[in-house]
Amino acid sequence: MKIIREISTYWKIQLIGWFSASFYWGFSAFLTGNFSWKIGIADLILDVLIGITLTHIYRDFAIRKGWNKLNLKKLAPKIAVSVLILSLLYMFLIVSKLYLVRLFILDSGMTSFITFFKSRELQVFITGTRLMSIWLLAYHLFHYSRLEIETAQLSLRIKEVQLNNLSAQLNPHFFFNSLNNIKFLVLENPNSARRAIDLLSELLRNSLNNNVGRLVPLSDEINLVNDYLELEKMRFEERLQIKMEINAEVSKHQILPLSIQSLVENAIKHGIEKRKNGGFIIIKIEEESNWLKISVQNPGKLSNKNKDSGIGLNNLKERLLLQYNGNALFEIKERKDETVLATILLPFK
Repeated sequence: MKIIREISTYWKIQLIGWFSASFYWGFSAFLTGNFSWKIGIADLILDVLIGITLTHIYRDFAIRKGWNKLNLKKLAPKIAVSVLILSLLYMFLIVSKLYLVRLFILDSGMTSFITFFKSRELQVFITGTRLMSIWLLAYHLFHYSRLEIETAQLSLRIKEVQLNNLSAQLNPHFFFNSLNNIKFLVLENPNSARRAIDLLSELLRNSLNNNVGRLVPLSDEINLVNDYLELEKMRFEERLQIKMEINAEVSKHQILPLSIQSLVENAIKHGIEKRKNGGFIIIKIEEESNWLKISVQNPGKLSNKNKDSGIGLNNLKERLLLQYNGNALFEIKERKDETVLATILLPFK
């Protein structure tokens, strides 16, 4: 079976753009009446190769340096310098090409390269400056517009996930149990009741927070998880045991809001809540090679019904895809010791 690889949009635009420009120059030469098909075809092929090579080298360099992520103020001087350098290279390569093609095809009547170069350098440099300016501006405007679209999508997704997490994690059943516990604590242990009310209000405030920035400090997310677990601990008492293993080195990282929260909620809902004796939830966060590894383990089995369902986990997977452009990994699997392990791997930013 043959595998047909589709040409990417980038290469389609490159080929169409440079072939169109070269065809225009060839057609203009044809209209003058002084036209050689051999020279015209050679110029066409070499013009396209030179244009694509220079711009593709710039593209790879810009990607490696992260220029596509810079704002306009920081990017503008880099574009200006790049246009100048690319125009000079374009001038040298095109004039050299013009000279060599005519030298080999005409085979006589050619002046020296220096004389030929001086007669063409200014015209070709101006053409190169115009072409490279258009190409670089179009390239970066395309990436800027795509980044704006992705940012808008992510902002909408985060707003959705806030409401969805409120319904999935802080659902009416959760409220009913929490308020019931608080009601009994008011008489038996007023201090614990006040603490429970504080935790519940803090959890609500974080879930409905208007600040929907892309990333939050890991410490903030851990504090939110601790509040959630403390409140759930009042509900499950000895049925819920918690173990956290967090490497001190990971505190410098930032992550998506409510990402660990989603995993912990899922562990309680499908693990602790369904077992008479409850069990341990183990939260582990560490650096592994070039990844930040976040794992949440809970007792239970992974059924086909809850493997891929759930508003919280589905939103988490979509947000990871948007934020990290497909470079983040998410996995949930059943282990042999009748536990379920959910893992997120985030590339270092």
